[in-house]
Amino acid sequence: MYSNEKGDAISSKPRVTLRQKKLARKKAFGLFEASKKLKSCLDGRQWLCCGQNFVIPTSMHTHVSKEHSAEINNQVELLLQSPDLLTRRLHVSNIEAAQPSEITTAKYDNNHTFPWLPSEADVNLKMASAEERGCQVLLFYDYCNLDNPDDICLWQKQLCQRLQLNGKIRVANEGINGTVGGRITATELYIDAVILHPAFSNIRKEDFKVSKGTGDDFTQGLSVKVCNEIVQMGISPSCLSHVDAGNHITPSEFHEELERSKENDNRIFIDCRNYYESKVGKFEGAVTPDIRKFSYWPEYVDQNLSLFEDKKVIMYCTGGIRCERGSAYLKSKGVCKDVVQLQGGIHRYIEQYPNGYFKGKLFVFDDRYTISTNDSIVAECSYCSKPFDTYQPCSSKHCHQLVLSCDQCRVRGKTACCEMCQEKATRRQEGTKVVEECSCTKKRRRIPTDKNE
Repeated sequence: MYSNEKGDAISSKPRVTLRQKKLARKKAFGLFEASKKLKSCLDGRQWLCCGQNFVIPTSMHTHVSKEHSAEINNQVELLLQSPDLLTRRLHVSNIEAAQPSEITTAKYDNNHTFPWLPSEADVNLKMASAEERGCQVLLFYDYCNLDNPDDICLWQKQLCQRLQLNGKIRVANEGINGTVGGRITATELYIDAVILHPAFSNIRKEDFKVSKGTGDDFTQGLSVKVCNEIVQMGISPSCLSHVDAGNHITPSEFHEELERSKENDNRIFIDCRNYYESKVGKFEGAVTPDIRKFSYWPEYVDQNLSLFEDKKVIMYCTGGIRCERGSAYLKSKGVCKDVVQLQGGIHRYIEQYPNGYFKGKLFVFDDRYTISTNDSIVAECSYCSKPFDTYQPCSSKHCHQLVLSCDQCRVRGKTACCEMCQEKATRRQEGTKVVEECSCTKKRRRIPTDKNE
């Protein structure tokens, strides 16, 4: 601020010219429409917005003016607040011709707002005016080429913080894998922001699996990190790509395969999740490897090739992501008659067939641990063998395993994963250093060599 000759206060804020306003509106329109452009269209003159296809530019312009004026006006204000953006060439406007390296070079910070990072003002307005509908958790992934995962990681952090979402997100050159939770309105804004981002043009709203949340499903907060793989299998994506995965089959096709399985023993259903996941929920008759980590999957396949020989292998996992490269590895061995995978994983199957062939609960990667659609219980208490399938963390602070201990056994103090772990916890309290491994892990072979049904 400064004063004129009369002593009146005058703002030092630069005056916005009419030319700048016009340029800002033109750029805001360009950014928004570019984010809706279909890459699959050869001439670059087709857009998808609000579930409608537009092939005539004037029709798209009219639609944006009528239905998205608030977003455009908000974008104009933010562009005017950062005049350098008015003259900067943003590659999003040339999205059809852009390569991944061009798309992901933009930097994201609190002062720059793009169509795929809603402004704080816009978020606050929508959150304040939205009807309270509870909370939900999203599970999603997208295999795509990201030349600058650090930028994507920063954008995801700011997006989740702005929307007050917690969860776990892995970003790599091969794509993104995440699960986040919060208010329903916030998760809907998150989905809109992700599918607007030019790097994720192939992901659709229906690719986000949704389940009811509690609002406190990620007590450790938000974790967004850059990794070598979006799901760790221990093999570089440059050596084994998801593009070599088995064909996808829909939940209804998978259901039909299950119904025909008894008629033809030349097919095998296999769960590529970890043992503690299949322990509480599985498909009857499926092979459930007793492996502790997905990174053990390649070794499991190598040691059990005879199990897959000349068979049609039908794979499944929680949401589909592990099957992408897991099936690619199995195919690379050349022993199977065919390899297919359940599109959308168990999550999509139980949505369509809540009382179908999947029995028990579906393990999820947040503090709920499991979700269920039926009343069947396939697990049992680790101490008394009573039917029981509610996971809780081991009470020993040095241990990171989950425990199935029924209410009666917990009352008797059986709250650790095993007796040895409980004893180790006592010794630790006395000042003795404790190794995490206990009888639970000692008795389990790293790679089982026979199938576990």
